[in-house]
Amino acid sequence: MTKYRVAIDIGGTFTDLVALNDATGELLNIKVSSTPKEPEEAVIKAFQEFLKKTDDPEASVILHATTIATNALLGQLNLELPRTALITTEGFRDILEIGRQSRRELYNLFVQRPSPLVPRRLRFEVSERIGPKGKVLKRVSRKEVNRLFKLLRKEEVRSVAVALLFSHINPLHERQVGQILRKSLPETHVSLSSEIAPEYREYERTSTTVVNAVLTPIVSNYLDALLMKIRKLKIEAPLCIMKSDGGIATKTIMSNKPVSMVESGPAAGVIASSFYGTRLGLENVLSFDMGGTTAKAGAIKQGTPEVVTEYEVAGEVHKGRIIRGSGYPVRYPFIDLAECSAGGGTIAWVDEGQALRVGPISAGADPGPACYNKGGEKPTITDANLILGRLNPKHILGGKMKIYPRLSEKAIAEEICSKISLEVIEAASGIVAIANSIMAKILRIVSAERGHDPRSFALICFGGAGPMHACELAEELGIEKIVVPYSPGLFSAYGLLTADFRKNLTKAIVKLIDKVNVQTVESKFQKLEQLGIEILVNQQVSRTNMKLVRQMDLRYKGQSYELTVPTDNPLTRRNLQQTTRRFHLKHKSIYGYAVQSEPVELVNIRLIATGLVEKPKFKKMPFHQKRPTRRATITKRPVFFEQAGDYLDTPIYSRGELKAGNVVEGPAVIEQYDATIVVHPEWTASVDGFLNIVISAATREGRNR
Repeated sequence: MTKYRVAIDIGGTFTDLVALNDATGELLNIKVSSTPKEPEEAVIKAFQEFLKKTDDPEASVILHATTIATNALLGQLNLELPRTALITTEGFRDILEIGRQSRRELYNLFVQRPSPLVPRRLRFEVSERIGPKGKVLKRVSRKEVNRLFKLLRKEEVRSVAVALLFSHINPLHERQVGQILRKSLPETHVSLSSEIAPEYREYERTSTTVVNAVLTPIVSNYLDALLMKIRKLKIEAPLCIMKSDGGIATKTIMSNKPVSMVESGPAAGVIASSFYGTRLGLENVLSFDMGGTTAKAGAIKQGTPEVVTEYEVAGEVHKGRIIRGSGYPVRYPFIDLAECSAGGGTIAWVDEGQALRVGPISAGADPGPACYNKGGEKPTITDANLILGRLNPKHILGGKMKIYPRLSEKAIAEEICSKISLEVIEAASGIVAIANSIMAKILRIVSAERGHDPRSFALICFGGAGPMHACELAEELGIEKIVVPYSPGLFSAYGLLTADFRKNLTKAIVKLIDKVNVQTVESKFQKLEQLGIEILVNQQVSRTNMKLVRQMDLRYKGQSYELTVPTDNPLTRRNLQQTTRRFHLKHKSIYGYAVQSEPVELVNIRLIATGLVEKPKFKKMPFHQKRPTRRATITKRPVFFEQAGDYLDTPIYSRGELKAGNVVEGPAVIEQYDATIVVHPEWTASVDGFLNIVISAATREGRNR
C-alpha cells in the first residue's frame, strides 16, 4: 500500500489535487472543474480521479485550502448567513454600527457602511462591568443570562457572539456567560471574544468575534459534509485546513475558529513561494499569482512571509489596497497580500472619456474570454495575449480546449477599436500594458510600500497566466531573476504540502516600556507557551518538532497602530531594550524615520507556536547540454513584443521536453499543460536541476546562475 499526502485547493475555475508519494517523493497532479454552488463535489471528483490513477493508495493526511468563508461573507448563492446574535455589555449594543470614523468614500455624503452582520434586534446587553485593569465592578447576573438564552431559543439563533467590555484583561464574565449558553443551548455555536481575539480595541475585537460566529455554522457544516463524503471513499486520513497566516490546523480547531481561514486559498501560494525560495537559496522573494480573475502578490523577507495583524474581510479593493471602512475588521494574522482585478478573464473596455481601461469586471470561466467560444463577447487579457501570439492559436490545456483567435479579434475590434482610433494590434498591446501596470502596482505595494527594495528580490511567478507576464513585470520593478516552478497552475495546492501547523496566541499588555514588569510579562509568555504546546500536542505534533517564537507589538506613545517585532527568550530588561531598538529600526525602514527619545508602548505580546512537518524533497535531475533537443522545439510563430514594436519570429518550446541544463534565449515561448511562459528579448531562460525555469536578463546571465 502506497502512502500519499494529499493537498486540495479550490479555485474559482479549477480544483487542484496534488498527491505526494511519501516513499518516492513523486507528485501526482489532478485538475478538475470547480463546482461553486457545492464546492465539496469537485473535491470528491478529484479524489475519485486520484483513486483511479493510483494502485492501492492510502492517504496519510488531507490538506485543504478553500475560500468558502470569504464567499459566504460576499453573499455567494447557497451560502446564506445563519441567524447570529451578539451579547455585549450594557450600553455597547450599537458598537458594530458606531465602529470607527473611517469612511470608504470621504467626499460621498451618501456613502453607506456595510450592513452589520447582526441586526439590532438580535443584539442583547447584560448589566455586568469589568474595569480597565480587570477588576470586577459589577457581577454578571445568572438570572439575566438565563432570560437571554430563552430569547435566543425563541429567535432560533444558530450562533452567538459574546464580547464584553475589557474581557481581554479579565475573561471571567465572558466565560460565565459562555458556560451557561453552551449548557442551555447545546446545538448553538458560541464564540467568546476572549478566546477568538483577546486584544484591546473594543470594536475590532467585537467585529472579529461576530465574523467568527457568523462563519462557524457554515464552515463546520461544510467540513463535516466534506469529511463524510471522503470517508465514503474509504479514506480515513485526518483533514487539515490552511489558515490565513500560512499555517495549518485540524478540522476540529478550524470548525470552532473559522475566522482564521478567511484567506485560506491565497495564503497557500505564498507559503509555496517561501518554501521554494528557501530550497533554492533565495532569501527575498516576491510571490506573484495570476489566475483567471485576479492577480495576487506577497513578499517573503529573509525566508519568512510578511504578515499583517488586521484585515477587512469582504471589503472593496482599489488598486491593490483594501479600502478601510468597506468591510468587516478582523484582528488575526494574515499573510500580507495585495490583490488586483487583472486575471486572464478580466475585461477591457473604453470609458466615457474614450480611455482604454482594464477591469475590474471579469468574464470568469463562463462565458470566459471571447476566444473560448462560450458566448463571451467582451475582450479580455487572454484575448489580447492570443492576438499578440503569446498563446497557442489553436488550443490550450495540452490540446483539450480549442480556442478561436478570430473571436478575439472581433471582440477587440467591436468593443475597443470602433470607439477609439486604434488598430487591433495596438489595442491588444495596450490592454496588456495596462494590465502589467496594474499588476506591477500590487508588487510595489508588498515591497516598496513596506520598506523593501524590489530589486533585491527574486520573482516567483505562478498561476495559469502569471508566467506570461513575468518578464515585463520584472523589467518594470528592476528585478533580475524570475523563477517559474514546474507546475505553475498547481503551485498553490503544492504549497499546502509545505505548510506547518501553526497557532498564534496573543495577550494584551498596553504599558509603557519603562513601566513594564519584566517578570510579569515573562510569566505571561510562559503561559502562552504552555498553551501553544498543548494545542500542538492535541494535533499529534511531537515536542521535538515544535518551534516557539516570541513577538511584541510596539508603538510610540500616542500612535494608533503598532509594529510587530521579535523578542528574545527569556525576557530580561536587557532583552526588552534590544527589542525596543528593533522597533526603532523597523519603524525607520517602513516610515523613513525613528524617534529614539520618544516613549515606546508595549501593546501586546504574541507567541507563534509552530509544529514542523516533513517537507517534500526536491528530486535533482542530471544536467544535459545547453542546447535543447529538436523534440523540444514545437514550431515557430510571430509573437508581438513591445520592445521591438512588432512581431518577431519566435521559437515555441514544449516544457515537458526541456531538460535540466537546457538554455533558451529570448525571444521564446514555452508551452505546458497549465501555463505559458513568455521569454522576452534580452532575457535568457535556463532549466535548473529541479526543472524550474529560471529567467534572467541576458546581460546578467553569468552573475545570476
